[in-house]
Amino acid sequence: MRQLQIEVSGLEPGARLLAPAGMCSPEDAVSATTVTGGDIVTVALEPELGLTALWIEAASETVTLTHTIAPAPKDQDYPEAVYTPRISRYTVAADDLAEASRTIAAKAGGGHAGIDALVAEAEARFTYDHPEARFNDGADAVPYLSCGTTPGSCVDINTYLVASLRAAGYAAGYVYGYFFPAEKGGVTHDMHCWVATRHDGEMLDWDIAHHMKAGLGPTKPGLNPRPGWRVALGHSMGHSYDMGDTMARLKLLAEPMQMGPGGTWRKLPIIARLPAT
Repeated sequence: MRQLQIEVSGLEPGARLLAPAGMCSPEDAVSATTVTGGDIVTVALEPELGLTALWIEAASETVTLTHTIAPAPKDQDYPEAVYTPRISRYTVAADDLAEASRTIAAKAGGGHAGIDALVAEAEARFTYDHPEARFNDGADAVPYLSCGTTPGSCVDINTYLVASLRAAGYAAGYVYGYFFPAEKGGVTHDMHCWVATRHDGEMLDWDIAHHMKAGLGPTKPGLNPRPGWRVALGHSMGHSYDMGDTMARLKLLAEPMQMGPGGTWRKLPIIARLPAT
């Protein structure tokens, strides 16, 4: 068993925040969550994704969620909902991206070679960055990047890759949580995401962003191409949570979020820690 602590700061007493409760992955599972510095008002379900979120009222300026992490059972896969296509502007490829993805996979010979080719194509279309404007802002579907490179974060790169893989007929999903680099002593300040594929009974994880940032060369499958430890807290894009008095419609819920004026949601400053065991 291990513990993952997420410390949320900058709150006013009485403020409400929504936080992911966790999930099962091939590596581990969140088996329990406790909250200090606040009270759980309700537990909200995302019915299509099988995920839950905690609707928390802050009692102080800092709220800490402590997730207990247990090893996954042998031969555990991601939940089926990870791979299930859903109709949203975050996940459906535009027509030209869909056509190009099918062509690239077929030219590579299909099968696992097709997956490799689409991963390489996504890697070639981006440079790693955190731009203020995302490549798919305002688009009704994930657009085709036909030439050159576009700045993008792990969220952007994996949005493109999942849409491309699914358009070519592959089972693929978007997974997110936290990654703790070995050199940082069990502390991080931001979420991370990656892609899972399943083909011919083989499940593989892909992390293009880590290959780019660490200069590891062409992306190969593997959960931790950079040494470290990660935990999955959720998956997929296009979330809806009903808390009774409030409805949250979010692109994703990777970190605790607070509702602002007009139903907008904002991320909060966090520190994620892996206490020494």
